Amino acid sequence: MPLDKNQIAKRIAQELQDGFYVNLGIGIPTLVANYIPEGVEVVLQSENGLLGMGPFPFEGEEDADLINAGKQTITTVPGSAFFDSAVSFGMIRAGRVDLTVLGAMEVAQNGDIANWKVPGKMVKGMGGAMDLVASAKNIIVAMQHTDKAGNSKLLPACSLPITGLQCVKKIVTDLGVFNVTSDGFECIEHAPDVTIEEIKQKTTGKLSISSNLKIMYV
Repeated sequence: MPLDKNQIAKRIAQELQDGFYVNLGIGIPTLVANYIPEGVEVVLQSENGLLGMGPFPFEGEEDADLINAGKQTITTVPGSAFFDSAVSFGMIRAGRVDLTVLGAMEVAQNGDIANWKVPGKMVKGMGGAMDLVASAKNIIVAMQHTDKAGNSKLLPACSLPITGLQCVKKIVTDLGVFNVTSDGFECIEHAPDVTIEEIKQKTTGKLSISSNLKIMYV
C-alpha cells in the first residue's frame, strides 16, 4: 500500500550524508528531522535564521518563540546559532546548502518544480523556495504522487507557476522513488505492495523503470 508522510520522510532521511548542511521545506520535508540515521551528523538550516535544528519537541515541551520557517515549533541541538534572515539567505545564495528537501504541487519530467502558487488562491508569498532552487547543490522533492482529485503530480510539463527550472534531482512519493533524468522520470524503487502498473497509471510524465528496481526500505 502507499506510504504515509512519515514513511516518505524516513526514506528521504536515507539520502542524508555525514557533514551535510540541509534545508527542509514546509510540509513533509520538515518530518525528515525526526529520522536522521544513527551515526550521521547533519546541520539543519532554516531561512528564518537558525542553524542547528533538532527534531520536533514532545507535546508539552514546545517553545512558542522557537520556530522554523513554516512557523512550526522546533528544538535546537548543542552548538546551534541564531541570526537574521539576511545572513540565512546569504548562506543559501552562496551555495552553502548541500541538500534541499522541498514539497511540490507539480514536478515536470525535465526537473521543473511548481510549489508556491495556485492561480486565484491567496498566498502570503513564495518564501525562500526560489532562492533555494536556484542555489542548492541537490534538490529532493517529497510529495504525494497524485493530488486530492487523483491527478498525477509527475507531469510532462508544469501547469502551475514555476518555482525553478530543471533543478529537481530526485522525487520521493507515497508510491516510489524517482530520479529525474534527461529522459524523464526513472522509477528506482517502489513502495511495498504498490505495483509498477499503478505507478505507470498515476504518472503522466515520461516514465522508465530501472533495471535495478528495488522495494523501498522504510
